[in-house]
Amino acid sequence: MNVSAAVTEAPVNNTPFVLEGIVRLRCLQVTYNRTRMIVAPHILYTRNESLYTDAFIVSREGMLPREPKIATFKVDGLKEVSVLDRAFEISDLFDHELEKYEGVTLMKVEPAPEA
Repeated sequence: MNVSAAVTEAPVNNTPFVLEGIVRLRCLQVTYNRTRMIVAPHILYTRNESLYTDAFIVSREGMLPREPKIATFKVDGLKEVSVLDRAFEISDLFDHELEKYEGVTLMKVEPAPEA
């Protein structure tokens, strides 16, 4: 095994970026499956001992999606992740009470307290 190759290909921990996006309601710029996207992360959870985020797709390859959608992303699969200074509103499509989130949610968006 080539040790130097293993070191250069070490996975990047994207979890802090996803958490910051959720807590601060900030969009993330990511590459997922070789596609550049801007996403609004709504929840971080575990499934099969891996971390996932469900996020609203703001744009894909610089274009608006054909229809509004919340998509599931494996956090380990996110590449070139950065937190943007671009706020987002919690999507009406997001349902934090879905069965798939029961007992496995680590962090989710919270509506701002009303003044």
